[in-house]
Amino acid sequence: MKNPFDETYCELVRNILNNGFMKYNKRTGKGCLTLHGVMCKYNLEYGEFPALTTKKLLFGPMVGELIGFLRGADNAKDFRDLGCNFWNENANTSSHWLNNPNRKGEDDLGRIYGVQARNWINSDGEAVDQLASVIERIKNRDDDRRLIVSHWNPGELHKMALPPCHKDYQFSIKNDSILELSVTQRSNDVPLGTPMNIASYALLLLIICRITGLRPGVLTHFMIDTHIYEDQIELIEEQISRKPYAPPRVVMNSEINSLRDLETWVTPEDFKLIGYEHRPAIKFPFAP
Repeated sequence: MKNPFDETYCELVRNILNNGFMKYNKRTGKGCLTLHGVMCKYNLEYGEFPALTTKKLLFGPMVGELIGFLRGADNAKDFRDLGCNFWNENANTSSHWLNNPNRKGEDDLGRIYGVQARNWINSDGEAVDQLASVIERIKNRDDDRRLIVSHWNPGELHKMALPPCHKDYQFSIKNDSILELSVTQRSNDVPLGTPMNIASYALLLLIICRITGLRPGVLTHFMIDTHIYEDQIELIEEQISRKPYAPPRVVMNSEINSLRDLETWVTPEDFKLIGYEHRPAIKFPFAP
């Protein structure tokens, strides 16, 4: 079955396997095959969604995490309440964060992704809601090349349980009717993180299109340090040998029409992945 999203991902993996160089990562204590500077594109114009089918995507937790980001969540409990357990270890078991004087207690994550997107503090001490500002400009069709949300705040990296991997994203309006999105990611664990990142930003594009009345176009993923850990190689080779299924589609609750809806009542149950057939899950080793 032809699936352009799985094909693009498999090409990325083969590129790293064939052309990457083995690099020792001091922080994790592991070697990894690494490529610097890779780009992939995923066209959402035809209604298909880039949930990989060569292994199972944890769709519900991914949606919960995205909603948490959009709400500016700063603790693991907020994510857990949305069905996402991805942040528990970063909040409560990382020795680096546990010993950080900026940590405020159990489940605290500090000024991570969503906090920066919704509550960036400028040099005058004023709060800046980057995301709300960008959405309003898109609604007004103000395609000024500055439709950017940045998670990477050098002045507050020490106040984060984990510095952002996907560090910024930028929208662009095409022909006054199509919204496109580009994401820049500084560090990419291709077997574990990248499939989730693709799906999360694809869903973000669909959500912003719903809010602003535009149609989704192309999602472009710029990846800087793009890597596969040495203990993931055999498993990722198995994954790309699998035959993909047809891409699924996403159905969103028709009552979702504003950022305020996302902030208040929306849950992962308001998003349905339709027609999702997939190969079995693969448990890739995690490098904390």
